[in-house]
Parts: sequence; structure tokens; C-alpha cells
Amino acid sequence: MKHIRDQFPILNRTVHGKPLIYLDNAATTQKPRAVIDAIVHYYENTNANIHRGIHTLSEEATNAHETARQKVADFIGAKTAQEIIFTRGTTESINLVAATWARSQLQSGDEIIISALEHHSNIVPWQILRDEKNLKLRVIPFDDNGELILDEYQKLLNEKTRLVAVGHVSNALGTINPVKQIIELAHQAGAKVLLDGAQAAPHLAVNVQDLDCDFYAFSGHKMYAPTGIGVLYGKAELLNAMPPYQGGGEMIGSVTFEKSTWNVLPFKFEAGTPNIAGAIGLGAAIDFVNQIGLDKIAAHEHQLLENATAQLQDLPGLRVIGTAPNKAAVLSFVVENQHPNDIGMLLDTQGIAVRTGHHCAQPVMDRYDIPATTRASFAVYNTQDEVTQFAAALQKVLLMLG
Repeated sequence: MKHIRDQFPILNRTVHGKPLIYLDNAATTQKPRAVIDAIVHYYENTNANIHRGIHTLSEEATNAHETARQKVADFIGAKTAQEIIFTRGTTESINLVAATWARSQLQSGDEIIISALEHHSNIVPWQILRDEKNLKLRVIPFDDNGELILDEYQKLLNEKTRLVAVGHVSNALGTINPVKQIIELAHQAGAKVLLDGAQAAPHLAVNVQDLDCDFYAFSGHKMYAPTGIGVLYGKAELLNAMPPYQGGGEMIGSVTFEKSTWNVLPFKFEAGTPNIAGAIGLGAAIDFVNQIGLDKIAAHEHQLLENATAQLQDLPGLRVIGTAPNKAAVLSFVVENQHPNDIGMLLDTQGIAVRTGHHCAQPVMDRYDIPATTRASFAVYNTQDEVTQFAAALQKVLLMLG
């Protein structure tokens, strides 16, 4: 793994005089040199606004931006690049669907199903729409292991179900949900499906045509790309039927004071100057992931997770939260009589970065009757040695806390 770690400049730094051990990857990943260089190259060599420009820089920037879009389409198995809409991230992608497809299609009394595992970004937009349009929001429960109870999901589906919106992977627990089965059952009931793929796209091979989801959302910054760039995939027939999300430049076909018409996909949903450098950086990140291979990344991260789980379970008073057998590389835990924030701050003094809190998943915390967890999450550049150092540092922290 050293040749991979060497590609991440930030991993050479120290924190409080200790070598950085970065275990907060579910929040955001570090960026490899190839991504940093791609962004710098754009600003140093081809910086210009894209589309419609006939000068060389604009044409080069447009080509780089649209090449990145094609890389995204190939990465998730979309039929065409026109089904790929660039957004600021998963949150905006979900809000786009809520504000366009759902607002225009759903009527009073219609029902939306989400799960109790969701990130707030896949709860709050539907609550806003529910209150606006008098919809019903129904919730799939999960068991003590952190697995969705599919029998209960099937009971929720009925002729009023119009949309099922669930996370592909839980950010708080790491549970990999059986999304293909969820999609099949939803479609049998006549409902559309949106998947929040923020925690899945960096770790699992995703093929939206094979899944047959109607919408898929994910963020660049969780898969080695810059912040501020995300993706919404939608089936072309749905996107074509949806009204625009925002009005402005680029998303129009023509404008008069009497009437405006809309641009073709995907530009209808990309008003204003886009995050050009972010899209180029995302394309470079996809190249980076593809060069290693998602299968190899997943296998490495799974080994890290298993090793970390085994070492932490021996620590007194520690309880792992989320023990589903099918998990991505997320390890959440609580320690009896200790607040996660204290653990996180003391680990930071040892150079170890973890995330503490409710992880924008307060209903998950409520289900376990806890206020928060400490969460360690792994990426391709983490090592087994770092896992051992993390476990040793945590043991030292627990002794300090008494």
C-alpha cells in the first residue's frame, strides 16, 4: 500500500507532533496528487468558462468537463452521459429530485418510504415536501444489528407509494442495504426509487442499469475528489419530464419576456457556471479508483474493518454499534460512561482523526438510545499498522479517562 499512500501529500503531515492517522473517510477522503494536479492544470492552462465559447481555452475546458461527465457515466453504468447531472453533492442531488420530480408528480395522500438508517439529507427534503403537499412519510425499521427489516418494508408498500428513497450504505453504521431487492419490490408496487449512494460509490461497484434504480446520488469528496462536486443520475425519460431545478444561464433553449424554453439534458438542470475544476477533479478521482480497482479497494478496506473490529472488541466497556454481517468500512462504537467527544479529542492528541457525534443520523442514535458514537472509517490508503496504532491509542485514552 505504500505506493498508494505516497500519492497523498497530506498523509506526510503531523498532528500534535504525531504522524497523521486519518480515519474520518466517511466524512471526506483525502485527495491524491493526480486529483490535485488535474485541478492545478486546469487553472494554470485551460481556465475558461465552458460551452458556447469558440476560443481555444473554452473549447479545451469544455472538453475536459464533458470528458469527466462521460467518466462518471461509465463509472456507474449509465446508458448515456446525458443522464449525469453535476450538482454540489449528494444533498443537492436529493433536493433536486424532491423539488422537481416529486413536487410535480406527487399529490395529497401519496406516500414516500425512507428508512430509519437515513442521513438527514435523505429525511429533511421529504419532510419539507410532506408538509407542503400533505404527503405521508413512512419509515422502514432496522434491527439491533443495523439491518433493515424487509418484511416490514413490504408491509409499508401499497398503491399509494410513489417513491422509495433509501441509502445504499449507512454512513453511521456501514450497513450495506439490499438495494436491488428494495428496488424490485418498489417497482412491483409502481413506485420510483432514489438511492443515496454517498457511502457506496467510493467502496462498491455500482451499475445503475443493473440495479434499475430511477435516481442515484453521490458526492465527489467522499471518493478522493474535491468538495463541492456531486452527481445525480436519473433515467432519461424521468429527467426529460421533470421541470428545471433552477433558472438562469445554460439551462435555457431560448428566452423572451413572454416565454423561455429549456435546454436538452443534462444542461436543463445545470443553471449558471458549473464547478468546472470540481468536475475535472472528479474525473481524475475516477481514473485513480479505476487504476486500483474497486474490488481491490473493497477487499483491502474489509480487512481493515475486520482487524479493527477484532482489536476494539477486547477493550473494556466498548460496544460496537452496527454489527450487520454485510458492512462497508465503518466502525462506530460507544464506551460505557464516556462521551464520544472526549474520546475523539484525546485521540486527536495522538494524531488520530475520527468523527464523533450523531453523524447526521439522529434517528439511528435514537434507535440505540445513545446520543452519539465515535466513528472510525477507512479508505484505500489506510494500513493494518494504522489500525493497530489506533487500537493501542484508544486503549491508552480509555486508561486516561479512567
